[in-house]
Order: sequence, then structure tokens, then C-alpha cells
Amino acid sequence: MIKKSARFKYLICIYLLGILFFTLFRIAETVAYCSQSETPLSFDGLYWKALWMGFRFDTIISCYFLAIPLIMMIVGELAHIQKRVYYAIIHYLLMVLYTVAFFACAADIPYFCYFFNRLDIMALTLAGDGMGNTVSMILNEPQYLLYLGVFVATSVGWWLIGRLIYRRLLLANLDSRLPYLWSIPLAVVLLGIGFIGMRGKLSKIPVRVGTAYFCNNPFLNQIGLNPVFTFIKSVEEAGKTANRAIEYVDDTTVRELLQEQRNLPVDNSLAESALRMPEGMNVVLVLMESMTVNKTALHDPATSLTPCLDNLMKHSMTFTETYSAGVHTYNGIYSSLYGHPAIPMRHSMKSSHIASLCGLPQALSSAGYYTTYFMTHDEDYDNMRGFLYHNGFDRVVGQHDYPRSETVGTWGVPDHVMFKHVVEHCDSIAEGGPFFVCAMTCSDHAPYVYPEGISLKPKHEDIEQKMTEYADWSIGQFIKEASSRPWFDNTLFVFIADHGNVKNPVYDMVLSQNHVPLIFHAPGKIEPHWVERLALQIDVAPSILGLLGINDGGHMLGINLMNHVRPYAFFNADDKLGVVDGELFYIYRLKQDRASLYHYKDRSTVDLIDQLPERAALMRRYGFGMTQASQQMLLEGRTACEL
Repeated sequence: MIKKSARFKYLICIYLLGILFFTLFRIAETVAYCSQSETPLSFDGLYWKALWMGFRFDTIISCYFLAIPLIMMIVGELAHIQKRVYYAIIHYLLMVLYTVAFFACAADIPYFCYFFNRLDIMALTLAGDGMGNTVSMILNEPQYLLYLGVFVATSVGWWLIGRLIYRRLLLANLDSRLPYLWSIPLAVVLLGIGFIGMRGKLSKIPVRVGTAYFCNNPFLNQIGLNPVFTFIKSVEEAGKTANRAIEYVDDTTVRELLQEQRNLPVDNSLAESALRMPEGMNVVLVLMESMTVNKTALHDPATSLTPCLDNLMKHSMTFTETYSAGVHTYNGIYSSLYGHPAIPMRHSMKSSHIASLCGLPQALSSAGYYTTYFMTHDEDYDNMRGFLYHNGFDRVVGQHDYPRSETVGTWGVPDHVMFKHVVEHCDSIAEGGPFFVCAMTCSDHAPYVYPEGISLKPKHEDIEQKMTEYADWSIGQFIKEASSRPWFDNTLFVFIADHGNVKNPVYDMVLSQNHVPLIFHAPGKIEPHWVERLALQIDVAPSILGLLGINDGGHMLGINLMNHVRPYAFFNADDKLGVVDGELFYIYRLKQDRASLYHYKDRSTVDLIDQLPERAALMRRYGFGMTQASQQMLLEGRTACEL
């Protein structure tokens, strides 16, 4: 029957062509990810199943695209409409819808390779800082240009083949039609298939993101997803929860956890290693872009890309089990400076109503410090300028404050240039009283621009490794320059990454994205020591204030690491919450309402959630309870400084 109907045959051909293009993008994404992996990936013969999952999700998106055209075709078949303009509307609608989808597929390749997460609403935070930054990123990063080229080539092919199908199958046979005896039942069948296709299956519960998870391989579990599907779902969920507080534990649990935090037992085992800083000690906090532990000697001295940082850690107090609050730069800035965790799927700093937080900048400012924040790029990226000025900084220095000749790419000036200005700034204000400087590096973030005219001779040709070497060298140069200044001996230097990056993932929540180094460096005042106790970004501010003998005011959720020990570390990766203790890793997936528990120290993929439910419950209680405690403090205004 379908063979005799040009209208239905056209839709089926467009559907099959769309599935083919989606599959080609999926294979391209696989190749892109495998090519950047440090170790060969083993699929254990399951890749075909990931492709099958991909077919299912691609069919869901295709059925949504085809829904209106199918209804129009049925009307055209039954009413025997032969006007070309009627079918031109159908054709161009389909061409445009699929072209937009292919753009999402192309954009998803670098997004997935960087965040190990399929395209979702959080991608809008990257584009939301202005078209200029986004265009600049694409034009200055060859990898992004490659994917833009893939999209353009795909779109051209799609439109050319679509035009051929449209002309030969549809326009050339508009006078053909089926008898009502066949066309009506066929229309009912096709509508039924389309409805089932949009749901993804026949059961009461439609296909969800979790449907794609079928094995212990986090890559295979995600590659079957369609980025249009994940993006739309994340938008739907954000719309439902954007103005509603998360509620995964009850208020009583939140109060109990806050009380437990206040009553943590004192541990003075670090007292001899970290002496109380003299009054008026300067503070320099460096937030290092993407500096996961896996890049350093803390992970493996043989593969370390950071000789300068490794040497610095030998002469500092280094917390080896530290975790970032989230996987975005704004998470690292927010949590390190203001002592509060990231809330899943929320942008901590970008809001029409900027939260008032009484953190490290305000506490130091009240103690007479001049506070400055340095970044390499546009000050308005991630709403940094407005947020930081609103929350305790006397000055925010960004791309517009540097000579235009020093700007080399999307992210403004290179790290070593920013550090040169940091040293000059400290020189200029050192005589005026104590200062606090926070400096955020950015060169170790794509699009990469390797600076010319520097003395570093990198050991690697790969641009990502090369840029990590450069970022590390910049830190070494900064310490070298600072150590020659009179203010150096009266300064506490603290180094922590804003977040890590994807390195050899074992789980769908990648620990290397959150596992970061934390370094306290003050020669003669802090004894070199590697500390293995759990630590969080939210502990940075209270710990610095504790070393300086300044009261943190009780506005933060972090602890002073010098005299307290955490039972757990907790963190998130957008839609996932993670909690670790000394041996177990608890993952809760908000989108899927599904939890897992693993022995992460031996990289085991055996899910112990059913074998150890009590351990999992305690970890869930802590992770969600502390996150909700922060949310509650924000909503009640308890994070703001007293007037």
C-alpha cells in the first residue's frame, strides 16, 4: 500500500535518511572521543547495543519532527490535495527541523568530549555570555571549526538529498492516491506508529534518559542518547524546578546535619605543621583552570604534566583528597570564595537577583584588606564582574584592563601575562596595608592559544598536554617572581583548581572532574606536609580565615581543615550528586532518580547499592542534606553579612 502512496513514501524516506545522518554523527562522536582518550577503550562487543539505543532515541526525535507533516500528508491523501505549495511547506519544515538537530549533534561532540555529558541546558550558560564569546571560541579553536565544518557539510548533503527525494518521490507523483478502503486504515496505523515512536516503547512509562544505560561502561551508556532529546528534557526539568527548592531530605535532617557540623570533634594533628599566621598576612588565592589531580604527581609521577606544581607541593601543605563543588568555573569561584556548595543544575553566579554572600572577600575586607580579583578574559563572562563586585571585591581586573596588544585569543591574555600584572599590582599596594588577591587562570581551557616568545620547551606535541605544561610553567614563573618581592615572606599562597576534567572515566560521574589539588604555601610558616583527609572547595575560605585568626562569622558551610575532619566529601556534576568517604563513591542521578555505590579506590564497576543500603543512605543524607542546608541559608538570607 505504501508503495502506491507518494506522500507516505516520501515521509518514510525522510525518516530513514534522518536516522542515517544521526547515526553518522554518533559514530563521529565515538571516533572523536576515542581519539582523545589516553588509553584504548574496550567496548566488549557492546557497541552495537549502543547503536541500537541510538536508533531508538533518534526515532523518538524523528517521530516528533514528523508528527505535523504526517497529519498534513494524511489530509493531503484523503482530500487529494495536489497544490505544490502545500507540500513545499511540509518539506521545508522537515528540512529546517533536522538541520537544527544536526547542529545540536555537531555541537554535542566537543561538549561531550569536554564535560563527558550529553548536550543539556547547562550548555546555554556557555552561549549566554554573548554571541561574541561563542563565535570567538569557534573561530579560534581548530577543533570547533572542524565540527562547524562537519555541520555545514552535513546540512548541504541533507538539503541536496532531501530535494532529490522531494522532487522524484513526491512532486512527480502528486496525482497518485490510494482508495479510501486502504488510505484510512493506513493513516490510522501510521498515526499509531508515530505515537508509539514518540514514547519510545509500548509500556506505560515512556523512554527516559536512564533507558540508555545498559552496562557498566559510562561511555556506551551515554553515546546512545540523542543530544536533542537530552537538551529538551533538561529544559523541561529546569522549567519545573527553576523556582522550586530541591527537597531530597526533610528539614529535620538538615538541622541535624548543621548541628553535627558545628559539633565536629577538634583534631589538632596539623597544629605543628600550620602555625597561626602573623597579623596582617597577605593572601593570594590562585584558582587553576581544569587542574585535575590526574595531571599531577599526586596521581602518577611518571605521567605528570606539572613539574612546577609538583615541586610546589613538596614545599607546601597539600590536601590530596580535595573535591571541587562542581564541574564549571563558576562553581569553583563561588564555592572557594564564599564557602557554599554548588546546587545541582543551577548557575551560582548568573541571576537577575545576585545573591549576597558573606565569604572570604568580605571577611578580609572587614579586617582591613584590599581585595582584588584577576581574570584573563571578559569581566562579564559568567556574570563575574557584577557578582564579585556585589560580594566583597574592591577591584575586578579583566581583559579590558590589560593592553590590547597582550590579548591573544578568546580567553584574553595568557596566564603568565595575567600573573605579571598580579605581581605588579601587589607591588603597588603592598605598602598600603594587607591585601587579598584572587587570580583565575584560563589558558588550560579550549580554544587553546600557545603563547609565543616564552622560554618553556614543552615535552608534548598534543595541544592539550602542551597547554597544561604551559599553565604549570606560568605558576612556576609566578612563584619565582613573587619570591623576589619584599611582600612574599608575608604572604599566604593558596592554590586550588576551579574543577578537574575528564580523564579515563570509570563511572558516568567522572571523579577526575572533581578531584583537585589544594595547596597552602607559606615558607617558614607552614611545614611541608601531605594531608590525606577529605577536603572541599567550600573549606578553602574558612581554612584561610582560621590560619589568619579571623572569625568566619558563621555564614559559610565550609570547615577549617586545620582543626576539623570531614566524614564525607560531596560534589556535583550538573545533574548528578556524588559523595565519597575513604573507600566508597555514591552517585545519585537526579534525572533518572537512580543511585549507585562503588568501591572507587580499586575502580570497581560493581554496583553495591543493594548490598550496602545503610552506607548509601548515610552518604545520600550527607550530600543532599548539606546542599539543602546551603539552599536554606540562601533563601533565609543567612549568607549575607550583618549591616
